[in-house]
Amino acid sequence: MPVVDAAITKLVRLTGGFRLECADKGIEKELNDFFSELPVSISGKSLDTFTQMYLDSLLTYGRALGEILISPNTHGIAGLYCADCTQFRVRPERDAKDFELFRTDGEKVKIPDRNRLLYTALNPSPKNPAGTSLLRGLPVFGDLLARIFMTTGQNFDRAGNVRYAVTYKPSGEGDMQFAKERAQEIARQWSEGMSASQYGVVKDFVAVGDVQIKVIGADGVILDTEVPVRQILEQLVSKLSIPPFLLGLSWSTTERMSSQQADILTSEIDYYRRLITQVMKRIIRLHCAMCGIDEEVEIAWDNVNLQDEESLARARLLNAQAAEIEERLKGGDIA
Repeated sequence: MPVVDAAITKLVRLTGGFRLECADKGIEKELNDFFSELPVSISGKSLDTFTQMYLDSLLTYGRALGEILISPNTHGIAGLYCADCTQFRVRPERDAKDFELFRTDGEKVKIPDRNRLLYTALNPSPKNPAGTSLLRGLPVFGDLLARIFMTTGQNFDRAGNVRYAVTYKPSGEGDMQFAKERAQEIARQWSEGMSASQYGVVKDFVAVGDVQIKVIGADGVILDTEVPVRQILEQLVSKLSIPPFLLGLSWSTTERMSSQQADILTSEIDYYRRLITQVMKRIIRLHCAMCGIDEEVEIAWDNVNLQDEESLARARLLNAQAAEIEERLKGGDIA
């Protein structure tokens, strides 16, 4: 479904955007330069690219699996790899503190170093400890929507390509004697006229007698699909937590409603960022440990949109004005 695919893509793009910060600015620049050039999978580069691939897998399949690659020469991080989680299955161990990794054919995967393995589950539950996909519950509505579009296309194939029914009725006994010849001549002239129209030539059709021309299927009424399609799309959008205007759906909404939808989207993005932050910190801490860096590194996420930037700037202005008024009151300058 293009709408679902666009929603996941926009969620991934809106979630991304960060910078590493620490007390030592020299080490901060070194870390940002290192993770901006870190190879990812086959052709990717940077930690941001890895988080996008990781989050896309997490939203689509409800789980994401990755690995930190170590260089045998430098004994440092050589790259990151985002695996196809559909090829593996995760089972909790007996003590439920860790998990075992199996292939889809049931073969157990040997994990040499668990510190290099990255695994995240989306919305785990006792029934689905391996995670739940964001698309759960959508296949039913997707099938309905696809059926409506397919039926609409078939109806246009049948009625959209106009076909004509030419009926000749002999009016008397004289016409009955030459009915076959006249019918053949009418068919020939009609075919020539229709063929000439393909090349932009207008050719009139002249017939003698009782001749009726009707469009086949003109009396059939194609069902209006606007209401059911919108109801199905509303169900899809409510599950994906994406405002309709971000998906190109021009539904009339008030300014307050659009603001509330943006707030809901921001809360969803904050949740996904919390999941990704845990994975990113594991990678950063492992790199710092290998390089002997003893610094507390924080991940500073970018604001979701310019509206957040404006809100933060307005909040800083109000806080500054409040602090100035408090200082005046303490100094006795009431005026």
